[in-house]
Amino acid sequence: MERHFEKELNNLKLTLEKMARLTQESLACATRALLEDDKTLAEKCFANERLINNLEIDIDHGVADFFALFQPVAIDLRFMLAIQKINNDMERIGDHCINIAQSAISVAAFQQKTGLMELPKMISVAQSMLHDACESFFTKNLQLARTVLETDDIIDEMNRANTREAIQLVKNDKTSIEMALEVLRISRNLERIGDLSTNVAEEVIFHVQARVVKHHADENKPRVNEEKRHEA
Repeated sequence: MERHFEKELNNLKLTLEKMARLTQESLACATRALLEDDKTLAEKCFANERLINNLEIDIDHGVADFFALFQPVAIDLRFMLAIQKINNDMERIGDHCINIAQSAISVAAFQQKTGLMELPKMISVAQSMLHDACESFFTKNLQLARTVLETDDIIDEMNRANTREAIQLVKNDKTSIEMALEVLRISRNLERIGDLSTNVAEEVIFHVQARVVKHHADENKPRVNEEKRHEA
């Protein structure tokens, strides 16, 4: 029974690792499609969505079966709960990547581009947050998880800066409304990817230390509010 327990636990972890890789690949493809005006990269993101959705279902079923068969306790219980939540977060991130890919196609069709504001920097931050969040979970690296939590404020401010710049852009040039709206859409989706990566990092601390930190990154500092978790 113990060997079967460990085998099923490892299988779920491997499936989630595959899902995490696909999600990171989707983000890379969607953002490169935007920066390089490459529709084929957007299509790769669309193809990945189907795979990610299938893996989400597989993990949901696997977690349900695991609870029914083994009734885990202590750290194994926390691990399964973390997998269940991260599974949902990865699927949501995949959805946001689709939104970015769709916007990338729209932006590529504009004859005159007004610039992408802070998006290139924001893309780099979002990619790092997602990578570090996933890496911290699979390696149980608490320091890496805390780095993700600390970066959440940075990507939030980038989103606010993009909003301010988009408003100013439209004030200066009324013909840039469509471009500004796409920039805002992409910025918002990147910000949500940052939020969801933060959720993953929080699960790392919950799994390893049995501490709930969704309201704070350390003992005293307030962190991600409950509304963001519900939106995720």
